[in-house]
Amino acid sequence: MRVGLLRAGFYLHGCASLKEKRRRLSGLRDRFGKKTSLAVCESKHADELRHGEWTFVASASTDVVVQQALTDVERYLSTGLDAEVVSVEREWLV
Repeated sequence: MRVGLLRAGFYLHGCASLKEKRRRLSGLRDRFGKKTSLAVCESKHADELRHGEWTFVASASTDVVVQQALTDVERYLSTGLDAEVVSVEREWLV
């Protein structure tokens, strides 16, 4: 079993409330939260208006499948959100 982690930091320009922040980042949970080999969570800055960090953990029997899942997430981050991606880190857990 291989496990990879992707941690992404965001800056939300002009965000005026936590409700707006949740709405602008909700696409992450909607898109990736239902995949069986991928876990998604807001991992840092939950109570800050303009900053956010989300973590994605992918697991599969091969490196290739894990890498593809995390690449799909990263591709979506660059095009599918109303937020600026300020950091992306990957790491292997197992």
